[in-house]
Amino acid sequence: MASDISTNKKARRDYEILEQHECGLELKGTEVKSIRAGKVNISDAFARVEKGQLLLYGCDIQPWETAGEFFQHAPKRPRRMLMHKREIFKIEMKLAQKGYSLPLLRLYWKNGKVKAEIGVGKGKTFRDQRYDLKARVELREVQREVSRFNRR
Repeated sequence: MASDISTNKKARRDYEILEQHECGLELKGTEVKSIRAGKVNISDAFARVEKGQLLLYGCDIQPWETAGEFFQHAPKRPRRMLMHKREIFKIEMKLAQKGYSLPLLRLYWKNGKVKAEIGVGKGKTFRDQRYDLKARVELREVQREVSRFNRR
């Protein structure tokens, strides 16, 4: 039932994702219309816990053209994410450790509502990124050899 709106491939490259959580988003009507039109960029989006609430920063939702000035939204405003307090508290405890952050992994539709998937991640070094790239290349070569062997 869930269909992707946008995915953040850069987050999976830069972070080792340890946990994934689903959250709702508190949006204005013009933001939902812009998301339906595909005018959203989540490449630099991340979340923070502030005063017991989970806030999303860096998510760029472009303004809806046909809305009037009064109803218009700011493109990069902080947006509140909806989760249970216990889950937010658990995430806050993980983020208290050094090196952990909370990048936005993807936005998707679920039962007519916009949901966000965030991940508790630890930043990768360039060495780790090279190792992952090398492992992917080796796996691809092995799959090619297997398919070539099976064709005979």
